[in-house]
Amino acid sequence: MIKNLEKPTVSGSYLKDDVVFVLKDIGDSVKEQSTGEREQAIQSGVHYSEMLPVEYVPSDDYMRLFNESLLKDAQKVALLVGVTAEIALKAKGDALTLVSLARAGTPVGVLMYRYLKTRYNLHVPHYSISIIRGKGIDENALHYILKENKDTSLLFVDGWTGKGAISKVLKEALSLFNNKYATHISADLAVLADPGFCAEISATYEDFLIPSACLNSTVSGLVSRTFHRPDVIKETDFHGARFYSNLIDADRSLEYIETISQHFKSVYQQVDAIVKSRQTLVETNPSWEGLHSVQRISRLYGIADVNLIKPGIGETTRVLLRRVPWKILVHPQKYHLLGHVLQLAKEKNIEVEEYEQMSYSCCGLIKQVISVLNN
Repeated sequence: MIKNLEKPTVSGSYLKDDVVFVLKDIGDSVKEQSTGEREQAIQSGVHYSEMLPVEYVPSDDYMRLFNESLLKDAQKVALLVGVTAEIALKAKGDALTLVSLARAGTPVGVLMYRYLKTRYNLHVPHYSISIIRGKGIDENALHYILKENKDTSLLFVDGWTGKGAISKVLKEALSLFNNKYATHISADLAVLADPGFCAEISATYEDFLIPSACLNSTVSGLVSRTFHRPDVIKETDFHGARFYSNLIDADRSLEYIETISQHFKSVYQQVDAIVKSRQTLVETNPSWEGLHSVQRISRLYGIADVNLIKPGIGETTRVLLRRVPWKILVHPQKYHLLGHVLQLAKEKNIEVEEYEQMSYSCCGLIKQVISVLNN
């Protein structure tokens, strides 16, 4: 095991007890790049974690949709948080430690922490760490958590599932870690919504808008997406992130948590009924139906690289905020869930096409930009 690790240096804008970001603060040492620059670099072979995007500044119309979504769905999110937290507690016991996957998992981890604290006065440790497709999990962060918490049972937390890429990375990374260090960390993943049908613990399979998917850092503790490049992140460093102190006035992170948390007590009875009705609390053999949907889309639209297909409301939102979209596929029965997606598509003049042979409400297709940008 690696010793003499530094203390985490990213604080975030949550309350001190809500979460510990096990990340290295990279400050302003990495220049943010435009969406077009990043897309060209990614499709040329540069790893996405070696760059930071310019943070999207939402329009007034878009923020109105976020506010409406939060007020409309706060109680539903509170219910799903409660179901997920109760299943996690039953599966892992009081020695539970939450490990949210930065950054989409962080608001969900904070909400699960708040739920367990509110209902049971149980203060479970909660950390947020980096996991990166193509590079794996931050092993130094895992060492740090294991050192700080003896005889604990880790549960990894994310917001939602797409086609299951992170689920696969998590399983592969923990298999390597366990073999290397003779540990026995479970790769169980807990999410609020599992439209990809690939998580062990979830409250629903419905692909609906989790309001935190609408925004980036300003609903995630003002922390950037995680970063890993060898000239900045050394062997004994944690993966990196930037704290956006310049966005403090626009931060909605604590407001988001408080708005949902105030509904916890009103959903206890419904949470208990749902958990009691479940025949299986922990899914041991996921169907991966979401990945099958992506494979059908890949064949129909001639997209050889499935990394250019981003299914589900959360991933489609990311495509519209951080990538160069080609078109958005929308399930014809799910328009009522997609106000913010349709607003972003309108603002960016992106084609919207109906497609129903998928387990998702929508799907974002990324444009192949190399030849376009080089001409």
